[in-house]
Amino acid sequence: MTKLKFDYEEEYIRNSRGVELFACRWVPSSSSPRALIFLCHGYGMECSGFMSECGIRLASAGYAVFGMDYEGHGRSKGARCYIKKFSDIVNDCYDYYTSISVQEKYRGKGRFLYGESMGGAVALLLHKKDPSFWNGALLVAPMCKISEKVKPHPVVINLLTRVEEIIPKWKIVPTKDVIDAAFKDPVKREEIRNNKLIYQDKPRLKTALEMLRTSMNLEDTLHEITLPFFVLHGEADTVTVPEISKALRDPTNTRDKTIKLYPGMWHGLTSGEPDANVDLVFADIINWLDVRTGDATSLTANVEKVACNVQGEPKREQASLLGGLNGGGRRLVHRSSM
Repeated sequence: MTKLKFDYEEEYIRNSRGVELFACRWVPSSSSPRALIFLCHGYGMECSGFMSECGIRLASAGYAVFGMDYEGHGRSKGARCYIKKFSDIVNDCYDYYTSISVQEKYRGKGRFLYGESMGGAVALLLHKKDPSFWNGALLVAPMCKISEKVKPHPVVINLLTRVEEIIPKWKIVPTKDVIDAAFKDPVKREEIRNNKLIYQDKPRLKTALEMLRTSMNLEDTLHEITLPFFVLHGEADTVTVPEISKALRDPTNTRDKTIKLYPGMWHGLTSGEPDANVDLVFADIINWLDVRTGDATSLTANVEKVACNVQGEPKREQASLLGGLNGGGRRLVHRSSM
């Protein structure tokens, strides 16, 4: 496949609450994009560095890719990794991504959501907010259901809920080292650990409870999902376990759903695996998109049966919640408001 040249641009915008947010994009330089891809990054992550591998690969394949650091994440303003209301993240993404979609140069282009880990929950909630607006979703190790093996006891949840408004920003939620658990390749793992834009402290109390409530709510409303989607999950993932993705097979109301499990792979499918594995994952992602953008007037006409590899792998100790690297191209930085 011929790799296309692209431009990389950055900007700062203000959300409806007046908070300055960082946004970036990778756009093909000399041709109209096949479709628009909107990134939803994981908990504690960011777009310009951590997800740049995704932006570069998809832009090189002819897609315009747009990302935004959530409030308190990456290069955006706000208390570091503090999620007061999960709906704020969803609304900020919706406002910015829809404002791009209605621009004259992008009208008529397919609109696809791409969510990693917690970003998978953001993507599904964006779909639920406006079910007919999006043409499909790529969900990489999505956080859409809490495994019973790691779900806190109801008594613990009740106790934490009683004090969340008193000490909402306290970093008191005990967690294991998610970076060690999520990213297999030791060199890539160290690069991620050295990325100072990535939050690596304990989760704040209210943040953890918002994520828990969001996951539990999604689990109860999976039957409301109607858009085409492709779920990709490593079988050896201990952050968001594969059984979570398998749960998407039956309750959803869409015929076009593909679920692929990758034997031996961990949580960081696009950023923490050896290069050969990352190449395989992105080849699957681009192929799925290419099939659905071959005919702009019938983006959901091609229906695939669910493909689910269920070969067993040695189990790894489970961790907790989380959500690819280098960027390039011409840079443009400016500020605006949504």
